[in-house]
Amino acid sequence: MEFKTVTTALERIKTSCLVIGLYQGTQTDTVFTSLDTVTGGWLSKQIKRGDITGAKGQTLYLYDPPGLKAERLLLIGCGDAAAFGERGYIEANQTAARTLSGGGAKQAVNTLPALSVGQRDADWKTTQAVLAAEYALYTFDEFKTASASPKQALKRLDLWMPEAPAATTLARAVATAHGVAFARDLANRPGNVCHPTYLAKQAKALKKRFDSIELDVLDEAAMEKLGMGAFLAVSKGSAQPGKLIVMQYRGGEKNAKPIALVGKGVTFDTGGISIKPAAQMDEMKFDMGGAASVFGTLLACAEAKLELNIVGVIAAAENMPGGRASRPGDIVKTLSGQSVEILNTDAEGRLVLCDALTYVERFEPSAVVDMATLTGACIVALGHEVSAILGNHPPLIDALKHAGQETFDRIWELPLLDEYQDQLKSNFADMANIGGRAGGTITAACFLSRFTRKYNWAHLDIAGTAWVSGDKKGATGRPVPLLVEYLTHCAADPS
Repeated sequence: MEFKTVTTALERIKTSCLVIGLYQGTQTDTVFTSLDTVTGGWLSKQIKRGDITGAKGQTLYLYDPPGLKAERLLLIGCGDAAAFGERGYIEANQTAARTLSGGGAKQAVNTLPALSVGQRDADWKTTQAVLAAEYALYTFDEFKTASASPKQALKRLDLWMPEAPAATTLARAVATAHGVAFARDLANRPGNVCHPTYLAKQAKALKKRFDSIELDVLDEAAMEKLGMGAFLAVSKGSAQPGKLIVMQYRGGEKNAKPIALVGKGVTFDTGGISIKPAAQMDEMKFDMGGAASVFGTLLACAEAKLELNIVGVIAAAENMPGGRASRPGDIVKTLSGQSVEILNTDAEGRLVLCDALTYVERFEPSAVVDMATLTGACIVALGHEVSAILGNHPPLIDALKHAGQETFDRIWELPLLDEYQDQLKSNFADMANIGGRAGGTITAACFLSRFTRKYNWAHLDIAGTAWVSGDKKGATGRPVPLLVEYLTHCAADPS
């Protein structure tokens, strides 16, 4: 969908539909009050009929408003004005987009960005309006013989506010939305389609689309030659060969150190020999959510032409209980030279990641951020609203936390203390790949920390946020917005 920002006086705007926010009770919004004046009190009179109260999520179309060039008005209930905040703003924009998509308007003007949202400015409100609209209108029906989604009439959505955002804000917001959609598409595809080789083909397509992206794909033979025994311990059980996909986006100065993004790309996770229970195992196609977010972030950065160097590394493998699969008790040697005793083959994400995290050392990155649907313990600790973050460099963690707050793609820091390292002790190897039930998210990060001592590193556990279950089952595209925001700040201030 096309977006545009406008500041023209509302009574002069000719549009199929004008979207207006409506609070419960007395109306304090300047857009509503000014339009009520222009229409000679007509708007207030319509509200008094009682068809809409302004309760959160309510909608109402009004036709042929006097004094305006808009053909119709769409009122969006925003709830109590005093309680209206970031979440309410995002949900109101999603409601507006969904309602418009089911109507007949091909073009609409959305005045919700003019609403007061705490201290948020025009740039934030523009970005979130775009992301909310695209998120709400996203559909995934490529495997259905007939689309279940109604044909979308809306082709352009103009965002109205008294003051225009910065010149680059809208383009970056649209690029981010495209990155989120790309990540969702990848993660929503089934494991029989989206396997490691498929991800490598997607990387090739991205390279072909953007001259700023370079690509190198390591097959299993190349990884064996390097000594990536932990990665291969996971991939060797599957008929689908593993791939280490390395994409370099060159948008910054030639010799500037890159920021590395490392994504867990387990395209389907049965648990291996430590096989998972059958219930909801279909959702293990989402276990490559970290890889999908790296793809989406690189697409967004390339589309926005971000002036920064980025390395994206995808550890792509399928975890299957085949005849060549690893057994509990097996010991493997990692690319770092350290040995690992595999006590649980369902703790496979850290095995593919540890070799990928060692591999990125060769790029001498200024920072490394890995993201992975790593532990069920993270869902127990934080639920499905917030991702976990752990790492070895407080300034990096703080920068990512700030980016999460800015994008409403929030994260919460868990303690990475030396005391937890004791849970990874092994009688037979340098470490075990699990540390027991207690503090599972933390001990998983402790494991990864043993391979990240040569650079500044942060780990995002997105097990609870990368997808939703139930009747709305599907990938979320998180944490693409967070990552794009963080990288944008890095481009503006390399320090």
